[in-house]
Amino acid sequence: MSLAENLAVIQQRIRAACQRAGREPRSVSLLAVAKTHPPEAVIAAADLGLSLFGENKVQEAKAKIPLCPGKLRWHFIGHLQSNKCREAVEWFAMIESVDSLALAQEINKRASAAAKTMPILLEVNVAGEASKFGYPPERLLAELKEINALPRIEIHGLMAVPPWASVAESSRTHFRRLRELKRECEQILGAPLPHLSMGMSGDFEVAIEEGATIVRVGTALFGTRAAAKAAARTDEIGGD
Repeated sequence: MSLAENLAVIQQRIRAACQRAGREPRSVSLLAVAKTHPPEAVIAAADLGLSLFGENKVQEAKAKIPLCPGKLRWHFIGHLQSNKCREAVEWFAMIESVDSLALAQEINKRASAAAKTMPILLEVNVAGEASKFGYPPERLLAELKEINALPRIEIHGLMAVPPWASVAESSRTHFRRLRELKRECEQILGAPLPHLSMGMSGDFEVAIEEGATIVRVGTALFGTRAAAKAAARTDEIGGD
């Protein structure tokens, strides 16, 4: 299918999931995961109305973002090393993968130097996987107030990448745990956190049913890198 057809299917699935959950479709933002896909694919997606994109490598983003429309918003969704914080603050509207107090402090330092405030999401390792990055829930709750006190940081919510599963329903307990953890964070902070970034191509409908406000979709939208290039060319010339 073309990029336009993929997007139409995803948007319909989002609407159906929202209807099942009794939510408004506009309460869910589709973040198009552009990692490994060329600027042409991003431009084609932007032409179809998408405005929120995600990258997981700072170096790739630095090369790609200047070639894309300036109106787009970019979120960093990969593991961020402290030596890349300055560039991440420069290029991204939000960093979704803050997984330690030390990283938050470095982002705060770099945001202060750039005279800007940096919206972040705190990444949680909801399943305790040794191979994954992310805050253990207990440590997140223990350090939350200290992160929130950083003057150039704005905590907007939580993010998670559950264990891979062939059945989407298997992710539900992890999404539910993240939603419950957000509620605990809100109680500690005494303020609402607007965002839950959870759900990808294989399970975003379940994530929406459990409260996701941002779903990160790449493969279902762009396909493989080769397919994305072909789709971008097709959409640019208006054919299929």
